[in-house]
Amino acid sequence: MAVIGTGNHPKAQWPGILTWFGRQYNKHPKECEFLFDYRKSSKSREEISEVTGFSIPANKTEGGRTTYDTETQGKTAIALHSAYSLGFITTREELDDNLYPVVGKQRSTALAFSMHTGREIVAANVYNRAGNTAFDYGDSGVSLLSTSHSTANGSQSNTLAVAADLSEASLEDLLIQIGNAKNSRGLQIAVMPKCLIVPVNESFNATRILESQLRVGTANNDVNAIKQMGAIPEGVKVSHYITDTDAFFIRTNVPDGMVGLNRVALELTRDNDFDTDNAKTKAYERFSHVVGDFRALYGSMGG
Repeated sequence: MAVIGTGNHPKAQWPGILTWFGRQYNKHPKECEFLFDYRKSSKSREEISEVTGFSIPANKTEGGRTTYDTETQGKTAIALHSAYSLGFITTREELDDNLYPVVGKQRSTALAFSMHTGREIVAANVYNRAGNTAFDYGDSGVSLLSTSHSTANGSQSNTLAVAADLSEASLEDLLIQIGNAKNSRGLQIAVMPKCLIVPVNESFNATRILESQLRVGTANNDVNAIKQMGAIPEGVKVSHYITDTDAFFIRTNVPDGMVGLNRVALELTRDNDFDTDNAKTKAYERFSHVVGDFRALYGSMGG
């Protein structure tokens, strides 16, 4: 068991230290909140299930019978919450002899920083693995980004037919695909892009593509159609935890798609061990991420 004792910070037993560094860094804002829509959960597991709706109406002849349709249950995505916890133990002697109270006070701050970063990494990993069929976030048997999501009306796609890096052309192809989106019965639906999500490596490229008045990388005096149309109203969102450096994603307005579930909010607790007088501090939280409707996310894992 890891324990922080007087030997961990020998300099803290003697005067003369001007300051301590290494713990107090600024943290990124909660980027997971633009990756997922978070909700509270009160159960050990949650399910998001699809209802397929109806097909288009049939032509009814004079005196003829109305055609009746039925709706069925489609895919079901299951969220199983995971618990995440981290702590530290400090000996009584270390607390007594430490001449720099700030060292002890910063430990809880550092613990909170680790918990914050851990959640961000877990959330971003859903995106990092979006092209990997080994990580099935629904019951489709395919990766999150796929050209072959099965529906009641055949396969549908939320990625490029040929994987490509982020460019004006590849982004336009995805936007066209979003504009042609259909529900599981094959009816056109009003899916609208919200934001473009990229890793740090693509942040400058993405900004040029979205914000330039004219087309990027060409001498032609054409307008930047993506900007002029306001095709991505919330602009570029940069995730520092997406590690696939050439991937890019578009979040859409489709509800019940990228869902984060908070089962137990972050808790920070302290206690002392009677026999050793060691002081214990731990953090705990429980949450999960689940993908319901794949139309909530379009993207490419890069060429």
